[in-house]
Parts: sequence; C-alpha cells; structure tokens
Amino acid sequence: MLNILIYVIIAIAACGLGVWLATTKLRSTLTKKSQDMIKDAEEKAEIMKKEKMLQAKEKFLQMKSDNEKECRERTNKVAQNEQKLRQKEQAFNKEVEELKKKTAEFNAAKESLKKQADKLVLRQQEVEKAYQESILKLEQIAGLSAEEAKAQLVETLTEEAKSDAMGKIMEIVEEAKMTANQQAKKIVIESIQRTAAETAIENTVSVFNLENEEIKGRIIGREGRNIRTLENLTGVEVIIDDSPDAILLSCFDPIRREIARLSLHKLVTDGRIHPARIEEIVAKTKKQVEQEVMEAGKRVCIDLGIVNLHHELVRMVGKMKFRSSYGQNLLQHSREVANLCATMAAELGLNPKIAKRAGLLHDIGKVPDDEPELPHAIHGMKLAEKYKEKQEICNAIGAHHDEIEMTSLYAPIVQVCDAISGARPGARREVVEAYINRLNKLEEMAMSYNGVVKTYAIQAGRELRVIVAADKISDAEANQLSLDLSRKIQTEMVFPGMIKVTVIRETRAVNYAK
Repeated sequence: MLNILIYVIIAIAACGLGVWLATTKLRSTLTKKSQDMIKDAEEKAEIMKKEKMLQAKEKFLQMKSDNEKECRERTNKVAQNEQKLRQKEQAFNKEVEELKKKTAEFNAAKESLKKQADKLVLRQQEVEKAYQESILKLEQIAGLSAEEAKAQLVETLTEEAKSDAMGKIMEIVEEAKMTANQQAKKIVIESIQRTAAETAIENTVSVFNLENEEIKGRIIGREGRNIRTLENLTGVEVIIDDSPDAILLSCFDPIRREIARLSLHKLVTDGRIHPARIEEIVAKTKKQVEQEVMEAGKRVCIDLGIVNLHHELVRMVGKMKFRSSYGQNLLQHSREVANLCATMAAELGLNPKIAKRAGLLHDIGKVPDDEPELPHAIHGMKLAEKYKEKQEICNAIGAHHDEIEMTSLYAPIVQVCDAISGARPGARREVVEAYINRLNKLEEMAMSYNGVVKTYAIQAGRELRVIVAADKISDAEANQLSLDLSRKIQTEMVFPGMIKVTVIRETRAVNYAK
C-alpha cells in the first residue's frame, strides 16, 4: 500500500516536472518568435520610412518645379504687361503731340475767325447804314413813313388771308358734308346688316333632317367631293356640324334651297350618292321645282278667278311662293292685297277684277329672272307692259310706291291695300331688302366677265363662288379673275366685313366604253 502511494507521488511529481519542462520550452519558443516578429516589424518600418521619405522628397521636388514654372509664367505676363504699357505710353505721347499741333492750328483759326468777325461787324454796320438811307429815300419817294407802309401791308395781307381762309373753310365744309354722308350711309348699312342677322338666318337657312348620323359621311363623300359637287350645282352652302341628325342648307335664294333640299331627299332615299348621280338628281329636281312654280302660279290664278294671264307672269306669281318681303311670304301678301283691292274697288263702284289683277301683280318686280338697276315697282310695270296688261294695271303697279304719277283710280287702291297688308300687326318683320339686292349684285358682277359659267353668293354674302369654263380660262387667268373681281367689288360696293372670292376651274375627261 505504501509502495503504491510512493509510486503515485512519484508519478505525480514526474507529471509536474514534465509539465514544467514543457512550459519552459514553450515559453522559450514564444519568446524567440516574438523577438523575430519584432525584428521583422522593425525592418518593415524602416523600409516604409525610407519609402515615405522618398515620396515626400519626390513631392517636394514636383511642387518646387510647379512653383518655378508658375513664377516663370508670372514673370512673362509682367513682361508682356510692361511691353503693352510702353506701347500705350508711346501712343499717348504721339496723341499728345498731335493734340498740341491741333491746338496750335485751332488758335490760328480762331485768330483768323476773329479778324473775319470784325470785318463782318464793319460790313454789317455799313449795310445797316445803307438800309436806313434807302428807307429814307423810299419814304421820300412814296410819301409814306415806314410805319404807315407796314400798316397798309398788314391790312392787305389780312384781307387776303381772310379770303383764303374763307375758301379753305368752304372746301372743308363741303368735304365734311360728303364724308358725313358717306359715313352715315356706312353706319346705316352696317346697322341694318347687324339688326337683320336673326331674320336673315331664318330666311336663308333650311334644315334637312336625317334618319341617322351615318348618312352624313355618305353625303360628304370621299375627300368631300359629293358635298362640293352639290354646292357647285345648286349654289347652296351645305353646313354639316355637330347638330344631331340634321344638315343646314344656307342660301339667300329660297328656290336654290328648295332644289338642294329636294335633291338631298332624293339622294338619301335612293342611297346612291356620288357626283354623277348628284348631277342627274339636281337636273331633274330643277325641272320639278320649275313645274311646281308653274302649278303654284296657276293655282293662285284659279283661286282668285284671274284668267288670260301670260304664262311668264303666271310663273313669276308662282316664284313668289319662295320669296319673303320683310318676313312676310310674298305670295300670301300679294293674294291678300288682291282680295283687299277687289273689296275696295267694289265699294267704290270700280271693276273688282281689274283691281284684283293689279293687286296680285303689284310686286311682280321682286321676282324677275334678271335683276335690273330699277325699283321693283318700275320693273314690275315694265314687265306688265311687256306682256300686254292693261294701262291702268301697269300704272297701278308702277305707282304703288310713288315712283311715277298715278293716272287711274286703281293706283291709290293698290297703294292703300299694300300698306294695309304690310302694316297690320304681325304681318311683317324688319328685314333689309338691300341684303338680297347686294347678293344678287355680287352674282351679276361676276357673270359680267367672259368665261364665267355660274356664280353663287354663299355664307350670307361673305363668299362668292365663281365657276368658269375650263376651255376658255386658264389657271393663271382664273387667279387674275379672282384678283380683278375682288378689286371691282371693293371699289363698286359697300359691304361690312370681308367677301371671299373663290374661282373654281374644273377639267373633265369623259370617254365611253362600247
């Protein structure tokens, strides 16, 4: 047991000794390694120190070189500036020398001018003395003093000035009167045009109703050729806007509007809408409207019991159906006047048939095929004479607005009945009669040129479309025609705003395949 304990103690001692020896060896090894590491670190630090010193030295040298370069540049600039200053100084010295020379020349010229001024003063004194002597001689010769002569001269000049001023005043007054008349007419026309806008729209626009919006595209056609063809053939402006299921037809001539409306109705009903078909339908519609005009005239004559009326007068009576006078339908107005004339003539013991005939025809001058520069009463009288109406009827037509002297009792009857029909409450609205005349004059003015086939005034007279024959007028001549016509309108007519003149020249090539 003791031995075992001894062995254990010896083993423990041996272990402790081994551990100590190992610890000592390890410590020795670690010490050596740390010394090596310290040595290596010192060597590396020495190398880095040398490298940093080399870098610092190189940087110092570079900075020194840059500084020297900058100093050289500054030195060069200073030298250049000094050179410029020396040049400026030389130029300044040169200018100073020139200024001294000019100063000397100026002083010399000043002395010369002073001498000349002294001479002029002496000369002026001599002239003044001679002038006073001449005045004394003139006073002695004329027997008048200078003041008296001056007074007479002033009086004479005053009289002449008064005479000239009076003539000038008269010229200014005459010119003012002419200008005032022109301005007054211009103001009146513009006022009439503006106040007639509402009525003009009502009397120059028709509404064509559509079943659906898709038909608008077919009416317009490819690139608008259908609508252009319809406008050129009828002279009516076709307005297609955002109005639902409706197209507006605008024209001052109601017959043209009716032709355009009926043509559109036939085209939409038929379904075939293209330029050739439009031409065919418009031609047929014109014949139909002409027949309708004749039928309307015959029906009125039958209703009133008027017989043996010339067929041209019957046609003009039928055209009254499409005309309005101050907002009152012209045919209804004429029928009313005819009935009033018959009643009044019967009361006065005159022939009611003659009075009725004169009453029906009294406004026939408002619907002629041509538009002469005559009042409608005078033109109506000439038409009645042309178609062999009785003298008392012709006189009644021509005198119902006092353009000629009344020679029969039927004339005052027609005049009074016309006033009664137009003056009764609600019969008429104020519409400018000159509005229609102006549009007709526009078309007639364009028709006076050679090569013009058709003319249409559209957009309430703001545009004039002129269709010319392609074989008679070239493109260059068409441009010249547009310019000449616009100048003629500007010089011969008075109108508000502007009028656009459009000349249309169309060339067609037609062949037939057999």
